[in-house]
Amino acid sequence: MAVYSVSDVTRYIKSLLSQEQALQHLMVRGEISNFRCYPSGHCYFTLKDAASTLKCVLFSSRARRLRFQPVNGLQVVATGNITVYEKDGAYQLLVDTLLPEGTGDLALAYEQLKEKLQAEGLFDQAHKQSLPRFPRRVGVVTSSAGAVLRDIYHVISHRWPAAQIVLYPVQVQGEGSAEQVAAGIEFFNRRHREQPVDVLIAGRGGGSMEDLWSFNEEIVVRAIYASKIPIISAVGHETDFTLADFAADVRAATPSQAAELAVPDRSELVRYVDSLSARLVQITKRQLQNKRLRLNAALQSTALRAPQQLLAERRQRLDKASLRLQQLMEAALKQRRHRLELALGKLDMLSPVHVLRRGYGLIEHGNSIVTSVKQIKPGDELVLTFKDGRIRATAGDKLPTLPEHKADMRKGVS
Repeated sequence: MAVYSVSDVTRYIKSLLSQEQALQHLMVRGEISNFRCYPSGHCYFTLKDAASTLKCVLFSSRARRLRFQPVNGLQVVATGNITVYEKDGAYQLLVDTLLPEGTGDLALAYEQLKEKLQAEGLFDQAHKQSLPRFPRRVGVVTSSAGAVLRDIYHVISHRWPAAQIVLYPVQVQGEGSAEQVAAGIEFFNRRHREQPVDVLIAGRGGGSMEDLWSFNEEIVVRAIYASKIPIISAVGHETDFTLADFAADVRAATPSQAAELAVPDRSELVRYVDSLSARLVQITKRQLQNKRLRLNAALQSTALRAPQQLLAERRQRLDKASLRLQQLMEAALKQRRHRLELALGKLDMLSPVHVLRRGYGLIEHGNSIVTSVKQIKPGDELVLTFKDGRIRATAGDKLPTLPEHKADMRKGVS
């Protein structure tokens, strides 16, 4: 009769279990207990019900894919293969997937991370920054191919054409998208001294919870919280809420509304100035009327009845001065309104966005704007900004310089 070692028996049982199809891709429901996660990333726990327990192992490659944090007492469904751990001679479930029972893993992960970050103070109102009233440059972190950027550009160019839009294009869903969004926010903060922007818009269009998940990732929320530049979140539609919304300084229901919040409305400002002018005229007229009434009352008093001639002259001079003052004020108000309209027109014409819309481009080399061919040499890396985006380019050989007299003619024409 053959004698077998313990290892031989254990290996044999392990091979039998691996050949048993009923024990492969097995789905097991139970409550997590004794959950432990080691520095290696491997996780060990026990699934239990009222009658039995089952040891489980979740290796780091699988654990990294979990959206939620497993905790003791959580009811889950684990899928995997039954195998034998030869050292202990005990069978265990080698887990491939782990899902919470009764709720989706995304919903559970959302609530777990929200509770954690809220406890750390990342959503506190005291940390919120105010938006600038008259921004000159608006940074945008979103996809370059989509309706979001187009909507933001349309709203800003209509409401406040003096503002320049600076895009940091990112992937807004899928693997690596959260890291790209966080990198975009950090880029604007890192370059704030060289190329400052006054406000940031970070977001994307609507979609499922899975589509919007990048803006629920911890790396994005922490980047928003750490930003020294005020951030408007614009993720999804009006009913969509992400953790980025709670951390942002202002939450917009849509990307278009984010653009409206970022810049003022030029036409509203003009109407406001006009209303102030009208109020000033009314107040002045009331003051003059009160003065006239007081003067008339004084003229009727007994003490002033004797010098009637002197007071009559004074009244005429006062009436003429009042009429002159009203005329001067109305002329001054008209002149200031005209100057304001001219200034707004010039501001629109001087806007970099206006120049870009006419077909011109902006060339940058390093941290400087290129204004002369002397600043670049063949092979230099350049960034070209047009009205609808930015591209990278490499400088080629310089073309022959125009003759001096032609250059002078060009200067004369310009």
